[in-house]
Amino acid sequence: MKKYLSLVKFSHTLFAMPFALVGFFIASTGASGGLSWRLLGLVVLCMVFARSAAMGFNRWLDRDVDAVNPRTRMRELPAGVIKPKSALLFVIVNCLFFIATTFFINRLCFFLSPVALAVVLGYSYTKRFTWLCHLVLGLGLALAPVGAYLAVAGRFDWIPVLYGLAVMLWTGGFDVIYALQDEQFDQEHRLYSMPAFFGKARALRISEWMHLGSAALMVYAGRLLHSELPQANDLLWLGTGIFLALLFYQHRLVKPDDLSKVNLAFFTTNGFASLIFGTLTIIDLLI
Repeated sequence: MKKYLSLVKFSHTLFAMPFALVGFFIASTGASGGLSWRLLGLVVLCMVFARSAAMGFNRWLDRDVDAVNPRTRMRELPAGVIKPKSALLFVIVNCLFFIATTFFINRLCFFLSPVALAVVLGYSYTKRFTWLCHLVLGLGLALAPVGAYLAVAGRFDWIPVLYGLAVMLWTGGFDVIYALQDEQFDQEHRLYSMPAFFGKARALRISEWMHLGSAALMVYAGRLLHSELPQANDLLWLGTGIFLALLFYQHRLVKPDDLSKVNLAFFTTNGFASLIFGTLTIIDLLI
C-alpha cells in the first residue's frame, strides 16, 4: 500500500480535493434535501479513484522516460519497486472503481464518467506533441468542482464552472514552474513543455499570466457565489484573498536562474493555498 501511495503521490490530492468539496457544499447549500454524508463519501471516493488512475497511468506511460531522467529515475517503476504490469492493473482497477462509484451518484455523472477518465488519462500523452500539456493537466483538475457540483445538483452551473476554469489556469501555471527543472532534458528528448519550447524566462512569464487569469476568475466566481448565497461572506473573501496572495508569492520564490525553491513553490505554497481557501469557504457556507 505504501508503495502505491508513493507511486501516485497521494499527498498531491490536496491540490484539487478542497475545490471538489467547495463544489459539493455550494450545491448542498442550495439543495432542498440538505447535506448528504453518503453522497459526500461517494464524491471523495471518485476523487481518489480518478486521481489514482491518472497518476498511475502517467507513471506507467512515462516509465522509460523517467528511467533516463536523473530527477525521476528513482521513481517506483524505473527503480523496479513496482512492476509495469502491476501498475497498469492498478490503473484499470481504479478506473473501474471510479465508474462504479459514479453509478451510485446519479445517471449524469455515470454517463460522463468515461469522458472524465479520457481527460485525466489523456493528459499523459500530451507532452509528446504539445506544450499546452500544462493546461490539459489543469483541465483534469478543473473537473473536480464541476463534478462534485453535478453529483449533488444533477445539472451544470456557472459558479463551479468558473471555479473549474480558475483551477485549470492555477494548475497549468504551477505545473509550468515545476517543469522548469526539466527544460534541458525535455529539449534533448523532444518532449513538449513550455520551458522547453519558450525557455525558462518566457515560460515563467506565461505562468504569471495564467495565475492572473486564475485570480480574476476566483474573484468573479466569489462575487457570483455571494450574490446567490448571501451567507457566504467574510470567510469566503478571506480564503480567496489568502489563495491569491499565495498564488503570487510563489512567483517570488522561483527565478529563471534560481530553481532551488521550486518544490516549495510547487507543493507547499499551492497545497496551503487550496487547503485554506477550501476550508474557509466551506465553513462560511455551513455557518
